[in-house]
Amino acid sequence: MTARDVWAVVPIKATADAKQRLGNAVAPMLRPRIALAMAEDVLAALAASAALAGIFVVTIDAAASALAGRYGAHVLTEGARDGQTGAVAAAARRLARERRGAILTIPGDLPLVTPDEIAQIIAAHERTPDFVIAPAHDERGSNAILCAPPDAVPLKFGDDSFLPHLDAARRAGLEPKILRLPGVGLDIDNPADLAAFLKIPSNTRARALLEEIEDVRHG
Repeated sequence: MTARDVWAVVPIKATADAKQRLGNAVAPMLRPRIALAMAEDVLAALAASAALAGIFVVTIDAAASALAGRYGAHVLTEGARDGQTGAVAAAARRLARERRGAILTIPGDLPLVTPDEIAQIIAAHERTPDFVIAPAHDERGSNAILCAPPDAVPLKFGDDSFLPHLDAARRAGLEPKILRLPGVGLDIDNPADLAAFLKIPSNTRARALLEEIEDVRHG
């Protein structure tokens, strides 16, 4: 198995409905911009990874589709209305039909993910079948999963998906490899996540936008 067989899949929901759980921390009219900035940080990290064969963005959102195009990603619409689980499942089916080697699924709200972390996940993939997972910082969610072949393990995402994914991999006869990566681990879902993100210095688009918004608010 070579790194060229690994395809990234990034589900991006309709930006008009994005990040509602941020509540009062971000005004509703600004949430789509924040969601797109975070998605661009993710796509930039993936596009900078020479270890990937390519990137698929699963979305029906026009702005997200345009963003995907700027980073050379393919856009899939199948499953895009079915949440993260449905979007990833549709992409996994396509990759399996095309006999691709592996899927690396990562959500679009990990602004601190780096090309080095992507490389670490791919480097942990040594054979087929294989299952590599990087949990959320609270070890409840599943923030990145590499699965080879793409449909080897059924994936079901949610706030408490990490342990069920370990169980699903083992039921499929695979011992999961667990990587704890700080950038991958911090998904921005709620005000506490946002506060934690802002405590970490970064040159991300998401941080630049949030600082711009704060400057305008107090300007």
